[in-house]
Amino acid sequence: MREERSLYVYILTNKHHTVLYTGVTSDLVNRMIQHQNKLIKGFTARYNVNKLVYYEEVGEPEAAIKREKQIKTGSRKRKLELINSINPEWEDLFQQILPH
Repeated sequence: MREERSLYVYILTNKHHTVLYTGVTSDLVNRMIQHQNKLIKGFTARYNVNKLVYYEEVGEPEAAIKREKQIKTGSRKRKLELINSINPEWEDLFQQILPH
């Protein structure tokens, strides 16, 4: 029996909150470092999307992928509601996830 690792579904934005990006990862701290240093080429690097405004922990890989797709295919309005439900000030949550 293999041990399941938690996965994280997350939403990033840019400085002016004009762009939203949804992703999934098993290592949120490392993935944020990659986004902040533009080590992942593509959309997030091109549009300076590196501010963590939402994340949720999901236990099963299949559930995490399903949740990511659900958020990605949702409207911008729905994404804004999701972010505002846990982070109404749109603070960068990166410091919260760092190990102490």
